[in-house]
Amino acid sequence: MTQIPTAPSRNTSITSSHLSKKIPLKSAQDLIILDNITLHIETGTSVAITGTSGSGKTTLLGILAGLDLPSSGQVHLLGTEISQLDEDQRARLRLGKVGFVYQSFHLMSHLTALENVMLPLELDHTIAAPQQQATQALQQVGLGARLNHLPSQLSGGEQQRVALARAFVTHPKILFADEPTGNLDQQTGHEIIEHLFTLQAQYRTTLVLVTHDPALAARCERHYRLEQAQLELQ
Repeated sequence: MTQIPTAPSRNTSITSSHLSKKIPLKSAQDLIILDNITLHIETGTSVAITGTSGSGKTTLLGILAGLDLPSSGQVHLLGTEISQLDEDQRARLRLGKVGFVYQSFHLMSHLTALENVMLPLELDHTIAAPQQQATQALQQVGLGARLNHLPSQLSGGEQQRVALARAFVTHPKILFADEPTGNLDQQTGHEIIEHLFTLQAQYRTTLVLVTHDPALAARCERHYRLEQAQLELQ
């Protein structure tokens, strides 16, 4: 197994130290999902995490993003140790700085494409002209003519492009992506990958993604595989 570097850099977006996640079971030993994971992700880099279904990839992603807490160990997100923060404090830390893209798009069905992309902007009351910024974000992913369409009026690929625009509209420092091409055919998935990496390079965003897609993992600067609750550098 390749050793993962343990010395953090001054230019690190995310650090986990001796991170573990266990689920207590009444009738057996604890279920170990993540075991003693130390990981350093440099600012502006792209990292892929692969592994079999049920290996804990999404759990790791959620803990690194502060959506879940580890059983033990520490996580530093943008220089802040987050495992001692409550849920509201972690949400405030992420606001405007961290974006998410999911396999199932997670769009609001009653809102137009433009309104969906405006949502993260409206949470930050200091942002001026949210409609203009959201329009520009949709134009960047080729949906300038779909601003007023509901998700039900868009194809799967178009819905994921709306999700990408929503994730990048705040110019986040970090983007977490969970199987962003999982619900798409190969050609549409390739188009989403191109948009994803174009926006990541444009905004110098740190990208951390979980995927089963080898083509997507190969595009990242670092590729880790999660197996038997531990990370291996590929």
